[in-house]
Amino acid sequence: MPEVYNVGDVVKMKKQHPCGSDEWQVIRVGMDFRIVCQGCGHSVMIPRKKFEKSVKKVVKRAVETDAQ
Repeated sequence: MPEVYNVGDVVKMKKQHPCGSDEWQVIRVGMDFRIVCQGCGHSVMIPRKKFEKSVKKVVKRAVETDAQ
């Protein structure tokens, strides 16, 4: 079963951003992911397949509230 990513998750990528940080926060999920560098704040939109191949691990999960 594939990993499930949510808005607000912080992930560690295999390669570093030119600023030196390798941690990114997910701000949009769908066919494409929008992620923001935790080092410099640069925002990037990448296809789901490339994102899933590039993620090394989830550093911090977003807090989910179940209000039912």
